[in-house]
Amino acid sequence: MKKTIFVATALIFSTGALFSGSLNNYVDGVTFSIGQSKDKIDIYRLGLRKDFDSKWAESKVGYFSGYYELSANYWKWKDESNFGVALSPVFAYYLNFGDFKPYLEAGIGVSFWQKTHIKRRNMSTHFHFEDRVGVGARYKNFDFSFRYMHYSNAGIKNPNPGIDIFIGSISYKF
Repeated sequence: MKKTIFVATALIFSTGALFSGSLNNYVDGVTFSIGQSKDKIDIYRLGLRKDFDSKWAESKVGYFSGYYELSANYWKWKDESNFGVALSPVFAYYLNFGDFKPYLEAGIGVSFWQKTHIKRRNMSTHFHFEDRVGVGARYKNFDFSFRYMHYSNAGIKNPNPGIDIFIGSISYKF
């Protein structure tokens, strides 16, 4: 497990650095997430985030914006495991309460997995969509969120059982 987390962390940071040699231009935060699927698969995620540079429909109440997230994902069930990487644009509506900003979020991204099986489940393909809806709050440089995530190949190949996940995250913005 420790080796996998180390490899995942190295992969995330080296991938971000490849974009231009200057990580600060493309990454403004890091994320750690932990959760579980509905059928007891343990989920661990390490991610790099970059906030959108714009806001839409800004008012006294709040505004729309979002972020990109590149993540390394580790799934564990008994003696089985799977490793994947994902990239997702996430859209959010942030409420204005000074330094405290609660929000709702949703996004659809893509992921690629090392194996096509976990917990005796045939996922059929290495490629999956990563769907999410969640709630969270930003306070100064910290972001706390709880979300529901779903992974499936959208019927590209059968069987397509999908995996449903509930996950909590903490992020730090540089």
